[in-house]
Amino acid sequence: MKKRKGKFTLYTAALLVGLILLVYSANRDVQFLPVSSIAGLFNNETPDHIGGTFTTIVDEQGNMLSMMSRNAYVGDELYTSEGKSYRINKVMGDTAEAVFTGMDSQIIAYSDLLAAQEVPVVTNIAEKKGNIAIYHSHTDESYVPTDGTESIPFKGGIYQVGQAMVDKLKGGGVSVNYDQTAHDPHDNNAYVRSRRTATNLMKNQPTAIFDVHRDGVPDPAYYRSEINGKDVATLRLVVGRGNPRMEANMDFAKRMMAAANNMHPKVVKEIFVGKGDYNQDLSPTALLIEAGTHTNSKGQAERGVALFTEAVPVALGISGAPAAAPTEPGRTTGAGGGWQAVGWILGVGVVLGLGFILINSGNLGNVKDNISNFAREITGLFPRGAARKPGMPDNDQEKEK
Repeated sequence: MKKRKGKFTLYTAALLVGLILLVYSANRDVQFLPVSSIAGLFNNETPDHIGGTFTTIVDEQGNMLSMMSRNAYVGDELYTSEGKSYRINKVMGDTAEAVFTGMDSQIIAYSDLLAAQEVPVVTNIAEKKGNIAIYHSHTDESYVPTDGTESIPFKGGIYQVGQAMVDKLKGGGVSVNYDQTAHDPHDNNAYVRSRRTATNLMKNQPTAIFDVHRDGVPDPAYYRSEINGKDVATLRLVVGRGNPRMEANMDFAKRMMAAANNMHPKVVKEIFVGKGDYNQDLSPTALLIEAGTHTNSKGQAERGVALFTEAVPVALGISGAPAAAPTEPGRTTGAGGGWQAVGWILGVGVVLGLGFILINSGNLGNVKDNISNFAREITGLFPRGAARKPGMPDNDQEKEK
C-alpha cells in the first residue's frame, strides 16, 4: 500500500505543478494557441509576402490564373471575381497547376442579390450597430515607389494603408479599434505573435476583424487598375483552410468580395484559400487582406483599400456606432480564458488519474480502494469551508440582515 500511495502522491504533485504553471500563465496573459499556430513555432517553410519570391498559378492549359508571394500547396483553392473556382492539384517549384471545379453558387448568388438592390443593404437594417477591428501581422511591409524600400521594420507603410481603412470607416460613423502593435520580424511566426493582438481586439466583440497586408509579387501591373477614374491597387482576400471552422470565414469572404465588386467592379481580384490558419479561428468574420504589392505605390493601395472599405458596412449590415473603448496595444488583460483552460486541464488530469489507477490496480478488487485514495488526494488540494456551529448563520444570511 505504501508503494501505491507513493505513486498517487507523485501523480498528484505533477498535477499540482501543472495547475500552478497554468494559473501563472493565465495571470501573465499568456495566450493559448491552436495546434496549427503552435506548429508555426517549428515551421521552417518560406514565409509569405517576401518581395521577389512568388508562386504563379496556372490552369491545365498553362494560362496564368494568379500570382502571389506565398507558397502554394495541393488542396489550396482560388476563387475569381467572376465566381470561377479552382483547386491546386500539382506544385512544381514556383508554379502551381489548378483545375477548374465550376462556378461557385454562393458568389453568384451574393452578386445577383447585391446587384438587384436599389439602395444599400445597410439602409434596410434598423439600427444594427457594429465595430471593426484592424491590425497587421507583418508590420514592416512597405511600398517601394513611395516608401523607398519594401521593408521598414516596426513601422512599414502598411500602417498608412490600415489608416485609410480606419478613416473611411469612421467617416461613415462606424466604430474602429485599430491596434498598431508591431510583430516583427517578418516570418511565419509573426502570426503566432499577432495572435495576442487579435485576441485582445476580440474583447470588444468586433463585427469583423481584418489583418491588413500587401503582396510581394514584382509586377505592379498585376494589381494596378483604374476604377471610377482612380488609379488604384486592387485587393486579394485570403482565408486559411487550417481553421477547422473556415466555412464561416469563407462565407464572409464571398460576401465581402461580392459587395465590394458590386460597388466598385473588380476592386477585389480574388479569394485565395491557403494552407495556414491566420488566426481566423478567433472569429467567423476574420479576413486577411492583401492591398496591392510592394511595387505599387502606397497611394494606389490606400485608394484601393478605401474603395473596398466602403462595402464593409453593406456586407455586414451595420450602421454607424458609438466609439468603442480604446484598445491598449499589445496587452491582454482578461484571464477568463486561462481559468477556463485550468478547468479543462483539471478534468483531463482526473481522467488520466483514473486511467492510471485502472492500469496499476492489478485486479478489479483494488480499484475501489485506489479510487478512494486518489479522490482524497485531489480534494485535499482545495481549501475546505470553515465549520459552522449549529444555529450560526452563514455569510449570505448575515449579509441579508
